[in-house]
Amino acid sequence: MKTSQPLHNALLQPYPVEDHCLVIGGIPLTRLMQRIGRTPFYAYDRRLIRERVSLLRQHLPQGVHLHYAMKANPMPAVVQHLAQLVDGIDVASAGEMKIALDTGITPENISFAGPGKSRQELACAIAAGIVLNIESEQELTAIIELAEQMSLRPKVAIRVNPDFELKSSGMKMGGGAKQFGIDAETVPTILARIARTNIDFEGLHIFSGSQNLKAEAIQESHEKTLQLAVQLTTASPVRVRTINIGGGLGIPYFPGEQPLDLAVIGSNLGKLLAEVAPALPGVRFVMELGRYLVGEAGIYVCKILDKKVSRGQVFLVTDGGLHHHLAASGNFGQVIRKNYPVAIGNKMSMTDTEIVSVVGPLCTPLDLLADRMMLTRAEPGDLVVVFQSGAYGLTASPLAFLGHPAPTEVLV
Repeated sequence: MKTSQPLHNALLQPYPVEDHCLVIGGIPLTRLMQRIGRTPFYAYDRRLIRERVSLLRQHLPQGVHLHYAMKANPMPAVVQHLAQLVDGIDVASAGEMKIALDTGITPENISFAGPGKSRQELACAIAAGIVLNIESEQELTAIIELAEQMSLRPKVAIRVNPDFELKSSGMKMGGGAKQFGIDAETVPTILARIARTNIDFEGLHIFSGSQNLKAEAIQESHEKTLQLAVQLTTASPVRVRTINIGGGLGIPYFPGEQPLDLAVIGSNLGKLLAEVAPALPGVRFVMELGRYLVGEAGIYVCKILDKKVSRGQVFLVTDGGLHHHLAASGNFGQVIRKNYPVAIGNKMSMTDTEIVSVVGPLCTPLDLLADRMMLTRAEPGDLVVVFQSGAYGLTASPLAFLGHPAPTEVLV
């Protein structure tokens, strides 16, 4: 029978512990639960988000603009907080666009990516003056038609599906046949068409993958991305003002995974940008990140309702589960299920441990937050904490499944 190792200290470093209790945003977990009034809840630490942006500013080449991919965590308070720290926001729906515009970030620094945008979404984006990342030739046709009807000049960029992928990435977004973007070999035809219109062309968005923990793979992707950018820009009949090189920076979730060395990645990117500068004069470069900005700054907290033993296996039954945190259950992209880092948040430094499985209240064996994991010995009323929960948590989960109440979200 396999068991997971206890939560390793590297993932605990951002969170102090006082009197056995986890502290987030300067507030002991039990006090925070009292303030909120109930479990389950997500809590995001504004200090950790601010420190992550500062770390990126320290290591990325000067002049590289930092954008937040809101899909990672669209909680309005989180987006408002990040809007004061980053240079722009990427959205993936009209709903996200509204949240981004409410922050006061200028429309030209908001971009809208994603396949299958409706005509209504396109019209809203054109009216707002944000940058539309074109995902297909048909989408371009719709934009041209709407621009004429609305008597407005839309801002557009081309999302490029490169002919390479980000190796070792958790989610491959480029290379091969993809629903995302326009194949690199087709881009020159689209650029020629744009040149014959009154569209305000912004540039290129080249994104090849996400959740990568291998610096050498990210370095190779940056090199290939910039080579492709030079090739497309040199042949473009319209001026390219911005090149979005995507993100792809991953965070560690599981035992054995190590955080990225940003200094190495930033230094290499600086060298590459210097090499392509003569071919791309006046071009603004953007790095777009989501999970890397917020993933490690969030926790999910639920309360133990019952403790039971079934044929020798201990189960902690909680009021949370996959309907709130699909990713932690292993059902959001994992091929082989692994445990997220989990702890008993009000008994952090206690040494009495046991092997348990943490489950939720749903009528499915998939409702599993920790499988045979070594945790501090816990009882009903104790608080289970799932770390690395700041990205792709609540809004990436089947909240309506079985009709349980929605969890609260707080930024502290």
